[in-house]
Amino acid sequence: MDIFQAIIIGLVQGLTEFLPVSSSAHLIFAQQALGVSDVGLAFDVLMHVGTLVAVIVYFFNDIVNMIKGFLLSLVDLKNGNFMGEIKKDPYKKLAWLTILATIPVGVVGVLFNDMIESMFQGLTIPAFLLLVTGCLLYASQRMNSGRIDVRNVTIKEALIMGCGQALAVLPGLSRSGTTIAAGLFAGLDKEFAAKFSFILSIPAILGAAVFQLKDLSGGNIEIGACIAGFVVAVISGYLAISVLLKIVREKSLDIFAYYCWIVGLIVLIGSLIL
Repeated sequence: MDIFQAIIIGLVQGLTEFLPVSSSAHLIFAQQALGVSDVGLAFDVLMHVGTLVAVIVYFFNDIVNMIKGFLLSLVDLKNGNFMGEIKKDPYKKLAWLTILATIPVGVVGVLFNDMIESMFQGLTIPAFLLLVTGCLLYASQRMNSGRIDVRNVTIKEALIMGCGQALAVLPGLSRSGTTIAAGLFAGLDKEFAAKFSFILSIPAILGAAVFQLKDLSGGNIEIGACIAGFVVAVISGYLAISVLLKIVREKSLDIFAYYCWIVGLIVLIGSLIL
């Protein structure tokens, strides 16, 4: 894999990790188009780290406050006023809801990893599930605007989004698209649904990278290509978060639904014919 290919894959990873169009499907499509059969596990982990850096940088203040809130809530637990303080402090609540909502994807990833990996072979399944992503996005935009935000969100809504994230381990189901749609179906305010979706991606991306490390071994690594792909993944990931939040606030996600349908149909038909 040369530097140009690494830049393209890094760009695809950064943009599609956060835009609701499925990073897994687009990475499969991109690698097929570029003729890159295997980017290497080290490069794949690095791309995950790049998108992780992007979301941490974008939500840095929120993350710092959530970490502080989590640590303080442990003191509250010791003092016997855990629930009372959770209700008062949105960052304490958000920290614990993020932990709880991450459990479903962790369980699915551990129990069904081999089956899920087998679905990444070929284009038919990712293309079909990209069509499903489009349907979820389109349906979610037909919902009445919810009023649930960080002040009144409960474990129920957090777990609904967490289950959406667990389903999105399938290639072609967008993680951000599925979780945002799940949040909107559950009655969340659309901006909070998007923000919580991005925050949920932090432990999910970190967990995926750590899980891959067990299979990481030595080998030929093109340092220049890795650095180029990583930098592009960070920058494009940051921009994708900014763009999607702006679209969620001001417009509709229908454009992404149409995109998923068009690309999904083209690839599905092509995979069946060729």
